[in-house]
Amino acid sequence: MRFIRSDEDLEWQIGSLTQAHPMFEPLREAAGAVPVRWLDRGFKGLVWVVTGQQISVAAGRAIYGRLEAALGEITAETVAAAGDDVLRAAGFSAPKIRTLRAIQEAAIAGNLDLDALEEKSAEEAILSLCTIKGIGPWTAEVYLLFAAGHPDIFPAADVALQESMRLAFALDARPATRDLREMSDAWSPWRSAAARLLWAYYRVRKGGKTVTPV
Repeated sequence: MRFIRSDEDLEWQIGSLTQAHPMFEPLREAAGAVPVRWLDRGFKGLVWVVTGQQISVAAGRAIYGRLEAALGEITAETVAAAGDDVLRAAGFSAPKIRTLRAIQEAAIAGNLDLDALEEKSAEEAILSLCTIKGIGPWTAEVYLLFAAGHPDIFPAADVALQESMRLAFALDARPATRDLREMSDAWSPWRSAAARLLWAYYRVRKGGKTVTPV
């Protein structure tokens, strides 16, 4: 598998997707340049994704910044050394603190080998991350897509992706998670490129640009 870790990698993946599935070519033209949106690999990247669960990007960035300022460096060891009061002061809710403790404990115990996930299929990697309490499919998928650069991930539960599908293909309603996951299976092994294209198309539409649905 060719992982997505540069603009060149992403362009190659999108080209492969549109060649195999021409339905995406109009989205490619409408979306323009698609950003890589690279996150830190490893523990820091996973903490970033957990931080951003169910809140805005701006709020997640602020909380993560306060955590980094408090700890100096975000590692399993510095999180373990910090009390819950430090995490609360940074802005973490009680459920997110429990998730941070779970991933910190797994990392220190040697049960969280994020590099090894790159040797697994998308489904195996997601299942492996979801064994850690507090990490669900969305968190696992977003980490694998934006931090690990996995080429075959599609977070079908993401509302923006569902809405982008509705807008792009003039559907009567947003596809349900199960339906969208079944659709995305046909785009393997370039599901990450499909997700990135749909997010980029969504940003164009939400920005007010008039784009004819495919």
